[in-house]
Amino acid sequence: MKPTRSLPLLIGRKPVMEAIEQGKPIEKIFLLRSASGDEINQIKKLAREHHIPISQVPVEKLNNLTRAQHQGVVAWASLLQYVELQDAISLVVDQGKVPLFVLLDGVTDVRNVGAIARTAWCCGAQGLILPTSSSASLTEEAIKTSAGALHKIMLCRIPSVPQAIDVLRLNGVQVLGTEMKGSVPVFESDLTIPSCIVMGAEDTGISKDVLKRADQLIRIPMANSFDSLNVSVATGMILYEAAKQRLTE
Repeated sequence: MKPTRSLPLLIGRKPVMEAIEQGKPIEKIFLLRSASGDEINQIKKLAREHHIPISQVPVEKLNNLTRAQHQGVVAWASLLQYVELQDAISLVVDQGKVPLFVLLDGVTDVRNVGAIARTAWCCGAQGLILPTSSSASLTEEAIKTSAGALHKIMLCRIPSVPQAIDVLRLNGVQVLGTEMKGSVPVFESDLTIPSCIVMGAEDTGISKDVLKRADQLIRIPMANSFDSLNVSVATGMILYEAAKQRLTE
């Protein structure tokens, strides 16, 4: 993968600040570790307010991204639009639909994210939730893998998984953590009510926050004992069950 060549660049302190202030979508900001000053502090503040991930990096990283005078700041301009999670939930409810969201908890492979978006859109999910602290950057490769679904499904960026859970709960959306040893088989869970399915990283699974705070831990029963399913495949199986329940109720 070559994500550094798959997104347009914004180079320099003022161009990055102005882009954020003008509401232009930013995928990620790279800051020189030693960078300081009022403009750097303002960029950090704006990034927090707009849920834009920041990566503090050595100068070699910035020099690999561009040969231009970067002033310690380079950003990837996003190819996609993001919406606030609360706004996304309200829009779904206002349309008379039952919320179905997918929260990615540590999924960092862009191809998996693209495949999940494609399946989510096909199965009727309205939104994909991406915590800025642990999500893949949505590059051209992710968009290609999604077959364009990333342009159709609502993308909600939020600082952390716990904050996402808080917003979901306040809106009456049940949080379903997926876990190999989950107590409830997926086909016994009620997916016809407002729901958010949390999918974890393939190597570590869902985080402790989800294990503690999920309304239910669901599992995919398997005929043979095996370590795990690919996260995009597992997501597809769960979302198909949700679609089946919603289409037949």
